[in-house]
Amino acid sequence: MSAIALSCIAFVCILGGALFGMLLRNRLSGHHLSTDAKDVVRLGTGLIGTIAALVLGLLIASAKSSYDTQSSQIKQMTANIVLLDNLLAQYGPETGIARNLLRRGVIILADRMWHENSSDLAKVAPFEASTATEAFYAKLQELSPQSDSQRSLQARAIQISTDVGQTRLLLFAQTNNSIPMPFLVVLIFWLTIIFASFSLFAQPNAIIIGSLLVFALSAAGAIYLILELGQPFAGLMQISSAPLRNALVPLGP
Repeated sequence: MSAIALSCIAFVCILGGALFGMLLRNRLSGHHLSTDAKDVVRLGTGLIGTIAALVLGLLIASAKSSYDTQSSQIKQMTANIVLLDNLLAQYGPETGIARNLLRRGVIILADRMWHENSSDLAKVAPFEASTATEAFYAKLQELSPQSDSQRSLQARAIQISTDVGQTRLLLFAQTNNSIPMPFLVVLIFWLTIIFASFSLFAQPNAIIIGSLLVFALSAAGAIYLILELGQPFAGLMQISSAPLRNALVPLGP
């Protein structure tokens, strides 16, 4: 389910809690809304509110850290690919086929990385290297250096291509980085209880209803932010694939 859909569900549940509190207030007799009852409810919701605030803060920080890490990995991969192409260009014209395969492999790499979160099937599918990538590695190994300089360039190219492959596998392992559903359900339940307590002891009016609406929207927005940051290759906040796709200019004929 998308982040927007889950956030809308959270908003409806939280706002429903506020409406439930209003309805419950109208049905309860006066002694149920005594000062002692207010104190107990406020203490309980204060505890839950503190826990929910801490959890939301930690989740946002964790999701932002994960998002920044994967964004840095994409930048590092792009830089390594550019460096790899430069090393092959320095090696000599005999690397022309390998460089063309590298360009094909980069486009296929970007397509696969930005579509691995598009379906549940893609999330559980085992990792497979593309044909262009396998052909590139084979061509890289088949190079026959004729000098110490070419041997050094080949060794560096092999090491950098290995680093790119390791980063790619690491990103693949991090594709399913969303919040576990039971955890999300408990968090929404906490927020629903809190909002129900807000309206339980307050006489409804335009200011209170409008405030509860804004507060519920803010809480749902925080959940949306966490879910979006947990899916860096999909959604409105996805990492751009343009730098990786455009990292290598096409080779001349």
